[in-house]
This record gives sequence, C-alpha cells and structure tokens, in this order.
Amino acid sequence: MSGLADAPVTLMMSVLLVGLQACSCTGACVEVDSDTEAVANRGFKMGCISCKRRGEVMATASVAWFFKASHDDDFSHIYNFEDQLGSILDERFESRMEWRGSTSTLDLQDGSIYIHNVTFNDTGTYRCVFSRMLLYNDYTFHTVSSKTINLRVVPKMTRGWASILSEVMMYVSIVGLQLWLLVEMIYCYRKISAAGEEALRENALSKCWRRDGFSHPPSASPSPPQQHARIGVGREAVDKSTTTVTKEKAKYELPIQS
Repeated sequence: MSGLADAPVTLMMSVLLVGLQACSCTGACVEVDSDTEAVANRGFKMGCISCKRRGEVMATASVAWFFKASHDDDFSHIYNFEDQLGSILDERFESRMEWRGSTSTLDLQDGSIYIHNVTFNDTGTYRCVFSRMLLYNDYTFHTVSSKTINLRVVPKMTRGWASILSEVMMYVSIVGLQLWLLVEMIYCYRKISAAGEEALRENALSKCWRRDGFSHPPSASPSPPQQHARIGVGREAVDKSTTTVTKEKAKYELPIQS
C-alpha cells in the first residue's frame, strides 16, 4: 500500500524535473539562406547564420563582411563586428549599414546586417566570414566559416509563379470548404425537416384513431374474433363490412391528403 501511495509523488517529481529541463533549453540554431533580391530605395536585410556544431562548448566569434561589385576584381572589407561593436569600413555604405545579428553575447551565430536605401550600385557579391574561437578546458581551437550572397537590385518587387500559384490555391481551398459546408448544412436541414414532418403526421393520425376508438389503423384487417362478430356468415354481411372499412379508410385519408 505504501508503494501505491508514493506513486503519485514520484510521478509529480518526474514531471517537475522534465519541466525544469525544458525551461533551461535554448532555441536551436538553423542556418537559413539569405534573400538575394532587394528593391531600390528600400531597406534590405542580408542574412548570414553560422551555427556552432558543439553547443555545450564556450566560444567567442567575430564577423567580417566583404563586398565585390560587378566591375571590381577583388573583395573590399566593408563591415566588421567584434566585442559587441560594429564598424563600417567602406565609405560607399557610410551611415547606411547597421548590425542585425546576435546581440548581448560574444558567441555570435547570427551575423546579419541591414542596408538602408539600397541603390543599384549595391548589386554584387557579398561574403560574410565567421572567425570563431572554441574554448576548451586545456586549449583553444580556431575555426573560420564563410557564406557568399549574390545580391540583385530591382526597381520593384517581383513575385514568382510559385508564390502566385500557392496564393490562388489557398483562396480556392477556402472557398471550396465554405461551399462544401453550406451544402452539408442544407442537406442536414432538409433531412431533419422531413423527419419532423413525418413524426407530426404520425402523431396526428394516432390521435385521430384513439379518439374514434381504434387501436390500429382502419385500413388494417381486424382480428378473427371481431371479424366473425361483425360480418356474420353471409355474403351480404361480408360486403357490408368491406364497405364500412373502405369508408373509414377514406375518412382518415382525406385529412392526410389535404
């Protein structure tokens, strides 16, 4: 009995421990490719994410951005972010570039930047370089990873066929589901209405039969003892009984037809 009494306490402690572990977990890092099409005279976020392979290892990182225009031969160092401080190193992006990556940490994994008032001169190849230092107990390990983005500047936003088709299919699905729901509601209403009318008709007929002393519909054949008592043994009595039943049947069918 003591084991059964301790079972709820043990289950509660297990649930509490699982909840504490879930609260202590951090969000997973996912490397998502950046957009490659910017609209002129608008802002544009250039994404660059480099996830750390060993989440339990302490690390520090810095991010450097490089740019090569279509008419340039080499990359130019345009932006640098280190020790939670960012600096613009190219006058072409002066006062137009800002940091949109990881903040309040030295272990950078998101190195995204934002360009204000994009111009057609910003078209070209961008490269972000993560320089990460992994801090182990006995030594440090340096890693470098980079991502390349080919940016294209257009006069206005364009939409692909996949986006247009998906939006059309979404609206078609919504309209189709609403029509199907409407048909189902009409069908159910008609079924319920027909069943209610039939029940009212049967109830009215039953009241009429009980009012005139019939325990069954007049069109049904009477039991053998009642039949012998009413029609006798002659042919004339049989005809009389048939005529009476026919009149009684017509009497109760007229209200139904009306």
